Amino acid sequence: MVTGLTSHAADIRDAKRVQDVVQETNPEWIVLAAAYTDVDGCEGNPDLAFAVNRDGAVNVAVAAKKVGARLLFLSSDYVFDGKKTTPYEIEDARNPQSVYGRTKAEAEVRLLELMPDCCIARTSWLFGIGGKCFPDTILKLAASRPALDVVNDQRGCPTYSIDLTRAIVQLCRKDASGIVHVTNAGDCTWFEFAQDIISGAGLATVVRPVSSRQMARPAPRPSYSVLSATRLRALGIEMPSWHDALRRYLEERPKPIR
Repeated sequence: MVTGLTSHAADIRDAKRVQDVVQETNPEWIVLAAAYTDVDGCEGNPDLAFAVNRDGAVNVAVAAKKVGARLLFLSSDYVFDGKKTTPYEIEDARNPQSVYGRTKAEAEVRLLELMPDCCIARTSWLFGIGGKCFPDTILKLAASRPALDVVNDQRGCPTYSIDLTRAIVQLCRKDASGIVHVTNAGDCTWFEFAQDIISGAGLATVVRPVSSRQMARPAPRPSYSVLSATRLRALGIEMPSWHDALRRYLEERPKPIR
C-alpha cells in the first residue's frame, strides 16, 4: 500500500507531526519529495529554505529511524558548482553556489550521518504533467509570442517526472542505499531543450540563444550539471532519453481548448 501525504497532512517542519504520521502509517519506505524548490525564492528566503529542505528532511529521517523505515531523499544537481565539463559522479565534492543548493547539500550530509543506509537520489531539470515546468512555460509563451530568448550556456539533464517515479520504485525494490543520480539519458542546454519543445509541438515560434548574463536571475545556476548514471546502471536501472521523455510529455499533456 502507498500512502501519499500533502504538506497539509504533515508539514515536515513540524517534527512532532512528522513522528506521529510515520508511527501511524509505519511504512517500509519513505520517499521524501517535499521541498521548497523555488530556487530564486530560496535566495530571498534562506530561513524558510533551510527550515524545509534541511531541517524538515532531518525531521523525517529521525522519524523513519524510530520505526525502522528506509528513506529515499530526492536531492538536486544544484549541490555542485557547475565548473566541471564532464558528468558529475556520485563521489564528486559538493560545492553549491545558491541557497537552494546549500540546503540540499547540507541535508544530504545530515541524512547520511543519521541514516547511513538511506538512499539519496539526485535529479535535475524536472518536468511533468500537472505542474509548472519548463516545457509548460515555453509552450504557453510560444502561444502568444513570435520569438523566445532562452539561455544557451547552462547544460544539464531534463528529467520526466514519470520516469523518475518509475526509477524510484525500482530503487526501493532493489533496497538501494547511498547516492545515486537519476535523470533521463542525454544532456542539452535550455536553448536546445526549448528548440525541441517548439519543434515537437509543431509550432513556428523562433527560439534565440542568449547568455545567462543577459537573463540574470537572483540565484546563480550551475553552467554544467550533467549527472553521471554510472551508479544507476550498476543497479540495473536504465532511463529513457530525454528526447523520448519529451515526446511522451507532449503526447500526454492536455491540449488547450480553442
